[in-house]
Amino acid sequence: MEVEKAIRTRRTHKAFGARAVDRAVLDELFELARWAPNHHLTNPWRFRVLGPRTRERLLALAEVVQAGSAVKLQRAPTLVAVTAQRSGDPGQDREDLLATAVAAYLVLLAAHARGLAGYWRTVALLEDRRGREILGLAETETPVGLLYLGSPVQEQRVPERAPLAEVVTYLE
Repeated sequence: MEVEKAIRTRRTHKAFGARAVDRAVLDELFELARWAPNHHLTNPWRFRVLGPRTRERLLALAEVVQAGSAVKLQRAPTLVAVTAQRSGDPGQDREDLLATAVAAYLVLLAAHARGLAGYWRTVALLEDRRGREILGLAETETPVGLLYLGSPVQEQRVPERAPLAEVVTYLE
């Protein structure tokens, strides 16, 4: 799939088929994500594919933290926690957080190019001490979100976008 087409046709999906994404495909997605631009080549992104035990623990915690929130964790057959490794330098940490967001988007874009559906969700549960513990996050990691991946089960509508004139300013 051409890059421009992939960008224009990728959609957020919240309904998926039951089959998990194959590990080989996930590795292809993560390999592409490694090419995200990052200042000083810090490679700050970390990806954790949630297996059944980890997922069950997160589901149980989700019900304790916020009743009913576990339903969202069950939407996709494959969940990937994305975090950014911090250095302790505020400027570099900001660069690395943004670079990790780009890497996460590259995973979604590459998944779409392979016919998969996906969406990105920030999850407060990953900020909770207990959620961090379940995922084995180091103190130096900042959660960026969860990527939900799987096979699409429906077409998504093309959302309207703000006109270019509303989002772009050319300065003299």
